Parts: sequence; structure tokens; C-alpha cells
Amino acid sequence: MLTDIEIAQQATLIPIDQLAKKIGLKEEEFIPYGRDKAKVEIDTSNPKGKLILVTATSGMPAGSGKTTTSIALAQALQKLGESACLALREPSLGPSFGMKGGAAGGGYSQVVPMESINLHFTGDFHAITAANNLLAALIDNAKHQGQVELKEVTWRRVLDVNDRSLRDIVTGLGGLANGTPAQTGFDITAASELMAIICLADGESDLRARLDRLVVGIKKDGSAYTCGELGATGALMALLKDAMLPNLVQTLEGVPAFVHGGPFANIAHGCNSVAATRAALKLADWAITEAGFGSDLGAEKFYDIKCRLTGLQPAATVLVTSLKALKWHGGVALPEIGKPNMEALKAGLPNLRAHIKNLQNFGQQVVVSLNHFFGDPEDEIEVVRNECKALGAKFAVSDGFAKGGEGAVDVAKELIEAVKEGSQPLQFSYNLDQTVLEKIQEVNTKVYGGKDVEFSPAAQKDLAKIDALGFSKLPICIAKTPFSLSHEPGWKGAPKDFTLPVQRLILNAGAGFIVVTTGAIMRMPGLPKKPAAYSIDVVNGKFVGLS
Repeated sequence: MLTDIEIAQQATLIPIDQLAKKIGLKEEEFIPYGRDKAKVEIDTSNPKGKLILVTATSGMPAGSGKTTTSIALAQALQKLGESACLALREPSLGPSFGMKGGAAGGGYSQVVPMESINLHFTGDFHAITAANNLLAALIDNAKHQGQVELKEVTWRRVLDVNDRSLRDIVTGLGGLANGTPAQTGFDITAASELMAIICLADGESDLRARLDRLVVGIKKDGSAYTCGELGATGALMALLKDAMLPNLVQTLEGVPAFVHGGPFANIAHGCNSVAATRAALKLADWAITEAGFGSDLGAEKFYDIKCRLTGLQPAATVLVTSLKALKWHGGVALPEIGKPNMEALKAGLPNLRAHIKNLQNFGQQVVVSLNHFFGDPEDEIEVVRNECKALGAKFAVSDGFAKGGEGAVDVAKELIEAVKEGSQPLQFSYNLDQTVLEKIQEVNTKVYGGKDVEFSPAAQKDLAKIDALGFSKLPICIAKTPFSLSHEPGWKGAPKDFTLPVQRLILNAGAGFIVVTTGAIMRMPGLPKKPAAYSIDVVNGKFVGLS
């Protein structure tokens, strides 16, 4: 079979102006970026579509295939005569050049132009990086010029590259002319609060209000020092103006796709932008969106943060899994997960059960989509099918990678039936008027399967500061490993009754939530022993090695 990039490079794309007009956009509602992508600005009131979330069981190093499934499902709905539109996140250069690879789908279920989407695209990530670091420079300059005295600067710089050496650094060395020495560090751009703001802002005025209330430091009297007080909001608005607009591209089968915003679900809220989601709902009968990693991360935050803050209501949720993923959670080593192993499969089923029950507890109709691999034993597939039936979830096998939309028609049919049966109104994990500790405990017990929560001394100080500033009623955004329902990557299956260790609480007042870091989670990833960057090149004018 051809590689992903070879398949993408052989595709014949619908010219972007034709695609835009095909889905009902007027000339003044889209701005072409070359021949194959465009920025879109439309009135998204009175949506007509049904919102479908795609999530997954707990992660594994080989990936779960959510994006591929999302694209295949949209293509399958189109084959059934339905109008569908995708709303997906933008890939980060960190994973693209690191370990995970790109995020444009795979095989015959990809969004294209694949190379552009996985690299610079329309420059949204660069705009967010520049705005974030301009704000950091303005804060340091205000201190240097004696315009403000701060007890603490809480704003960090970002870079869209995995670089462990930048996690903890000292700036301002070299004497008074070069600033005041300060201990700080870099996060990856996907973890920037500006990324979350771009993804949650509901229009230009909301973006301005969120930027104004960004807390960037603590003054000598213990009060918050904001971006608005610094006077930086206008400059950030200028840098982020175009980045706010969703990007229109297409799948290999010509399904329209909005690819916009890219927060990671293990260290941020893991959802594409509200603007992209609303655009998809406006223009199609089915809006297929994805939340990062497993349902304990992306889906929980999609419901508890994005849907709560916007009023969005998904009609059903698709849960992606595979025999390989379940065997990995059943204790099989990664090189062996493709081999028949009924015992390991059954040992991994508790992970599937936990994710189905979690989604049902949120009030969702659940459709389990099993990613099919060559050689998957039929008797093992039947075990998963029967498990889903016993739990009240629908089930279908997806061959979207190898067959595109045709390979996901069964999933699409099950989804249509699930939507007809109807989901319940969303049941959130916690109430906003609960304390921060109570909210974390609710997610830990209801979603992760844990029992207790333990705050580090640093987290206790963070909590006291957040309470004093008056932000304790915000939603929470828990940062943890994607490889387990718990905080420990090695705890597979469905661990129970553990204590969740909270390391830090990070106030994101502009985004409107509190980031809760647990275990050994890092907001700036490192590169693996053999980064994907070593395989990427340009040969005879064509990109090679992207995946």
C-alpha cells in the first residue's frame, strides 16, 4: 500500500473556490490561501447540523486512529447521501517532527493538502506563538521600565517545537541593560493559554474580553496583573485577527473540513475551535468533530468545558478502539499487539467498558468503531461486538484507512440509528459552584476510577492564590497521561481506587478554566531517541517522510 503522503500527493483536489461555493459560501465569506485552502468568516447563527463527537479508548504509543475514523465517517455519510462537514484540530510541529507524526488522518481517510496542514498551514500556530511571546516581552519591558512591580510573573513563553532544554530557564542575564534575571521557561504552543482562547472565543468581542482578563502576574499587593492593565490587548488582537478565522480544506473524497486550533488534550482542553464547530454545524446536516486522546481526557473536557461554556449539545459520541489497543491494555508488549491473543483481548476489555460507561454517564448514545487491521481474527472481533451489545452501545467495524468512506459505511449507519434513538441532555461531571478540590475529586472518581486526591505543597499554594483572586468557580482542565485512565502511564486496563497526585494549579482566566497538572505531566515535550524529523525531507520538489 502507498504511504499516507504518497496517497495524498496523488489526490485531485476540488479548487478551494469551487468547494466553498459548493457548500454555500459567498465570495465575501471566504479568503483563499492559494488553490487548496481558505479562511472563512460567516454568520453561524441558526445551525442546521447534528454534532457528533469522536473519541477513543485509552491511548497507546501506536495511536488510536480517531482522526482517520472521523474523516472516514464523514466520507461514509456523504456516500449515504448525507451532507457532512468535519471540524478538526490543526497539527502541531512538535509531534510532526517528534514521535507521534502528523494529524491529518491516514490512508484513504485524510484531509488535504496533507503536507501544508502538517507544516505551516495558514500560519495560525505561528501567530499564536508570536502573540504569546510578544506578551512575555511586554511584561518584562514593563518591569524593566519601572512601570509595574510584580511579586510574580505567571506568563511563560512558548515554541511549537519539542525542546526539553527550555522547560526551565533563566532569562535576563548579562547585566541591567538586558533585564532582570528571572527563572521561567517555555511551554509548547499547543499549551499556550492563547491557543485555548482562540479555540473558545465566540467572535471578536469575546476574544478581546478574554485577552483583557488574562492574568499574567501577581502584583505586590497580591492582586492580579492582567493583559488589559498592561495595555497589550490591542497588539494581541492585531496578531490574532486572521488566526481567529477557521481554515477550510477537504478530505480525499471532497468532504469539506474545517481544521482550526490545536490544543493537546493531555495538557490543554484538546478540542478544535468553537468557530470551526459552529461553521460545520451551519453548513452541513452532520458536523463531525474530534477531541484528543481518550474519553477521559478529550471527551471529558469537550463536555465539561467546551459544551458547558458554549451550549453545544452532541447528538451522539463515537468511541474508537481496536483489537491492538485492547490487547495493549491487556498487558501485551507493543511488538506483539497485532498477533491473535484472546486472553489478552479479554484482559483489556475493562478499559473499553470504562470508556463506554463514562460516555453513557454523560448522557451519550455510544457507537463503538473498531479500527480494522489485516489479520484481525473474526472471533476476537465478535467478542468486542458482544461486549458492546451487553453494555448498550452500538458497534461496527471500520476499514476507513484502507477503503476511505466505503470502509466506514457500517459505522455511519449505526450512528444514524443512535441519533434517531437520541442522547440525553449532557450530564456534567461537576457543578461550577463546587470547590476546586471537589471538582477534581468528581472527575477523578466518576471518570478516572480513582478514590482520593492529594495536593502537593505547591498546589496548595496555587489553590490559595486562585481562591484569593476569586477564580475558584471556573471549570477545571486536568493535565495527565493519555496512556492510562489514571495518572500513571504504566497502569493499564481500568485501575481503581488510586490517589490522584496534583502537582500544580495554573490559572487560565482568559480561557476560563484552571489547568490541573497531575503525575509527571510536562507542558513542553521532549524529542524521542529517533525524532521523525530525521525522516522528513524534500526530494525533487516533493515532501517525503511526513506521516
